[in-house]
Amino acid sequence: MASENNMVSSDNVAGILERALDAGQGLLRLTPTWVPRSFLHPGRRLRLHTDDLYAYGADRGGIDERWFGSTTEAANEGRVWHEGLSFCAFEGETFLLKDAVDEAGARIIGTEIYEKYNRWPIYSKFFDNMGPIPHHMHQSSADAELVGQEGKPESYYFAPQYNNVDNNFSYTFMGLEPGTTKAQLRRCLEDWNKGDNGILDLSKAYRLKRGTGWLIPPGVLHAPGSLCTYEPQWGSDVFGMFQSLVEGRYVPWSLLVKDMPEDKHQDLDFIIGQLDWEKNVDPNFKDNNYLEPIIDASRSGDGYTDRWIVYGDVNGDQLFSAKELTIEPGASCTLQDPGASSWITTQGKGRIGNLALQTPALIRFGEHTEDEVFITSEAAAAGVEIENTGAEPLVGLRYFGPDVQQNLPAMGAYKNS
Repeated sequence: MASENNMVSSDNVAGILERALDAGQGLLRLTPTWVPRSFLHPGRRLRLHTDDLYAYGADRGGIDERWFGSTTEAANEGRVWHEGLSFCAFEGETFLLKDAVDEAGARIIGTEIYEKYNRWPIYSKFFDNMGPIPHHMHQSSADAELVGQEGKPESYYFAPQYNNVDNNFSYTFMGLEPGTTKAQLRRCLEDWNKGDNGILDLSKAYRLKRGTGWLIPPGVLHAPGSLCTYEPQWGSDVFGMFQSLVEGRYVPWSLLVKDMPEDKHQDLDFIIGQLDWEKNVDPNFKDNNYLEPIIDASRSGDGYTDRWIVYGDVNGDQLFSAKELTIEPGASCTLQDPGASSWITTQGKGRIGNLALQTPALIRFGEHTEDEVFITSEAAAAGVEIENTGAEPLVGLRYFGPDVQQNLPAMGAYKNS
């Protein structure tokens, strides 16, 4: 793919990184990072050319995800070596964002995050499917550590610009009905090879609404519906599928236990024990997990509005957050965020610093675009001017790392806004 052409190796990245940071005033241009999933059908809204949906090969599955600001590898079987990793582009050459962080961590992601995690520990993506994803969960930190991985909380935002159609099923099953017993769930696992194991009969579906979102803690079952979803999350790709049949397609048992100790692959009590039971059967599930945008008045002004789209904590910890900035035609603003962020343009055109912003209409696999930028900690502290030079609103999404926000709204705060 094009990002591998003229790639600068990790041991030679210092020079080009310094030049790129100087030229971009602390901003790094990122190239599209495409990820396929073998068990899903592409939703065809990522603006990737339809001829390129199977660019990794039909045996790998269709491309249904685009990852943003990622230093996390995709945990796919048969993956190419850089799958899931974001590339920076400068002067006709590319280098990995991961290598940039390794080389100049404090400048790129901030001293506190780099010293604590020694990496950029989060990422976001668009995932875009024709139908629902199987009912699944992501392990907690403690459970993921059993197989040398990290846990994975995540969040959703349904960007209107990427959801012109609903596709097949714009509802998401989440959690389990209050009163569900572990014995009932165990029977679903026992019935895995009988066809549909019936796990959705124990759950509840919520209609997905454009311009809103959800926060999903580790250990909580969810079967994301068919809206294209912006998904800030912890930098891990662990999961366990609990549904055996989706739209007539068989889900192998291996996808349930892939991130569990090998000697526990048939231990049903252990498998069920990886769920956060109380959160799954929470009778106030929506109140405790649903998100609507909240205007950040302190960061909004004449001709521009900055909205919180992902907020709240995960088990008491601020792990990630995200905002949506809208700038009206002819307007500009200066971002001065408390930490590094990864930006993706969803509508319009303009500039960020001295880098062009342009929302693509159609992308060929391997092509570079002008919609994605990494705003380093250094640039965020200095302030970054963004200007709308087009005839429609300029809209961008950006997500942040852990513990950088001082005024992050609490879950449910939208009710008071």
